[in-house]
Amino acid sequence: MFGTFQSSQLRIEVEASEAKIRQSLLYPDRLRQWLWPQTLSEGLPEQLSAGVTFTSKVGPVAIAHQVDLAGDRHLRLLLSHGIDGFHEWMWGDGWIQSRLEGVTLLPLNLGQTVSLLRLKQFLTQPDRS
Repeated sequence: MFGTFQSSQLRIEVEASEAKIRQSLLYPDRLRQWLWPQTLSEGLPEQLSAGVTFTSKVGPVAIAHQVDLAGDRHLRLLLSHGIDGFHEWMWGDGWIQSRLEGVTLLPLNLGQTVSLLRLKQFLTQPDRS
């Protein structure tokens, strides 16, 4: 893999319940709503669980994901191709923490920051369901 090893850990406060955060991270239909401009492959199950694999794209860069752990307050994705590493999410009432490590040419900290801000914005919008 080309690139450099990068590591980033961010934690933010959000005005959202643990359940709403969980739905936004574990349900692909919700993920697609806030993850833009990153896109997810089609054919995903209703909810992410251990063993599920999928691909996301950021522009021309494809990133393979394998769900390693998926629980009520935790999600860990093993990454390959565009990023060789992992992305770990933890959450509770009013907070989200994201830890991202990997070898890549992409600017991980910038992408992680933008993703968290988009998720925070999504979570504070009134429910449309």
